[in-house]
Amino acid sequence: MSTTTLLGALLPAVPLVAGLLGLLLPPAPRDAGTDGGPARRVAIALGVAGAAGALALAVALLVTLDRPAEASTTWVDLGGLTVSLGIRLDSAAALVAVAVAAVALAVQVYSVGYLRRGPHDDVDTDHRYPPYAAQISLFTAAMLLVVVAGDLILLLVGWEVMGICSYLLIAHDRRLPEAPAAAMKAFLVTRVGDVGFLLGIALLGVSAGSFRIADVLAHDHATGTLTAACLLLLAGVAGKSAQFPLHTWLPDAMAGPTPISALIHAATMVAAGVYAVTRLYPLFEVTPTALAVLGVMASVTLLLGAFAATAQDDLKRVLAWSTVSQIGYMTGALAVGSTPAALFHLLTHAAFKALLFLAAGAVIHAVGTTLMSRMGGLRRSMPVTFWCTVIGLGALAGVPPLSGFWSKDGVLTVAQDAALHGTGPAPAWVGWLVWLAGLVGVAVTAWYATRLLLRTFFGETRMPLAHPHDPPAVMRWPVLLLAVPAALLGLAGFDWAFARRLLLTPTASAPEHLLIHVGPELLLPLALLVVGAGLAWLRWRRDPAADPATALGPLRPVFAAAFRLDDVQRALVVRPAKALARATRTADEVVVDGAVEGSGRAALGLGGGLASLHRAALPRAAAGVLAGALLIGLAAVVIGVAA
Repeated sequence: MSTTTLLGALLPAVPLVAGLLGLLLPPAPRDAGTDGGPARRVAIALGVAGAAGALALAVALLVTLDRPAEASTTWVDLGGLTVSLGIRLDSAAALVAVAVAAVALAVQVYSVGYLRRGPHDDVDTDHRYPPYAAQISLFTAAMLLVVVAGDLILLLVGWEVMGICSYLLIAHDRRLPEAPAAAMKAFLVTRVGDVGFLLGIALLGVSAGSFRIADVLAHDHATGTLTAACLLLLAGVAGKSAQFPLHTWLPDAMAGPTPISALIHAATMVAAGVYAVTRLYPLFEVTPTALAVLGVMASVTLLLGAFAATAQDDLKRVLAWSTVSQIGYMTGALAVGSTPAALFHLLTHAAFKALLFLAAGAVIHAVGTTLMSRMGGLRRSMPVTFWCTVIGLGALAGVPPLSGFWSKDGVLTVAQDAALHGTGPAPAWVGWLVWLAGLVGVAVTAWYATRLLLRTFFGETRMPLAHPHDPPAVMRWPVLLLAVPAALLGLAGFDWAFARRLLLTPTASAPEHLLIHVGPELLLPLALLVVGAGLAWLRWRRDPAADPATALGPLRPVFAAAFRLDDVQRALVVRPAKALARATRTADEVVVDGAVEGSGRAALGLGGGLASLHRAALPRAAAGVLAGALLIGLAAVVIGVAA
């Protein structure tokens, strides 16, 4: 095994070991004081060391990896169908690994302060910190396993471990009644997609005779098999990356701690689906049907998330719906044939969305609420948080020269080329759909980003008794450091060496694959950005105390309920499933259990009757014997006559 492949193998192993050791720690005692006792201190050390070690390994891998590398060993051989333990490394995987590890480290450090005590608590709120830190490490290890896995079964292991960790972490604060329900919803909805993901992997593995990604990509699959497999894989992508129609779990997952929201949205769950498609993109590239489905899914999700974000009052739910929309840009780029554009936006989104969630956590920690209607005027008392939020929202909306501007423009440019010139593997109408949805999304994103900034940081405070202030250093420094890539990472797209790392097949030429596109095509998105932000600002200027969302009129409750798709899901899926469960339970209790218990009661009654006869008095016993003898004699006569 070479040094490069050794680094790749250690990448998920380091946080995995930290997580497993952390699970052995006992919960911190409730009376341990503000420092949480030795168990909490050890948990912090293990969590931070695991994430820091993973980041160091990822950076070393990025620096040393000069060409794709792979190493594997057979794990299981099932009659010629092999499952291997292996890793598959390239520059794109190294970049994604750096992003995952960096966000994980920021979350581990930030959580030390965020979960120490609440704004109105007199005691330590986090006696369960040791398992929390351990689960973050396992979450990180699972995502890194997905990033470096060279076998589909190994990738599936990381994929499913992420689901378990998300369930545990979303439900961490059990004082919130909605947290366990949100965790269960996230687990079940993503499991629906994972059934399809598992079947798609099975189809590809059986078709290729191996689950090694290299073998699966090199095999000449039958067209029908490949189309079915890719569509099944997209079901898993829709679940993990919160794409329509399996997107409903992500906003409810905001019941979890805010650092976990940053981890899920920026570096793990929602990024995993996009990354899995890029990993297997040569298969999708020759399956126009799957790309068409992906394009429709991306466009609907992009607009659905953007419009839903316009009417939310909960700060975290605005950011959650923005994630749904931004992932739509990434899957849209994949639908029109550009993995570099999708990965570039994935990387910039990881930076600015982690920044936004951690900055939102600082606000929530300071004022004790997630509702923007109870905030306002925070820019004077929380200047550091304010300016970091400005950078994050600017990158989200696509304000030049912040990172999101360049990566979102890259998606719009490749979609425009696919629409106008028919480039890319998907039909031209897919390009039109993604391009137009992306342009509308620019204006809507600018509108709700401006509304969030104005409602939270400008105007007069709506909580006169609160005394907010910037967070302590352990929470402030992760936010400040994330602001740097959120602002500047987009400029890396000007560097051909960086752009070349995001190509599936790196070449020394092909300048058309540059990530940055400077030209007249930038004017339309910029105009839409100004229109969206300007409309929100003008509405606010008329009445700074009013919510700009009042401009939505009768559409506001529809957007706030995300087009009532949760109600549709409950009507079409949840209620029929519960009714079927009740009917099955009734049939089991009445029919199956009734037959078993009824036969038992019948046997008991018959035995009791026979026992009573055996215990009868002598006259009744003699009469019984004579009656039996008479019957036997009568039977003998009848048989004899018949013979």
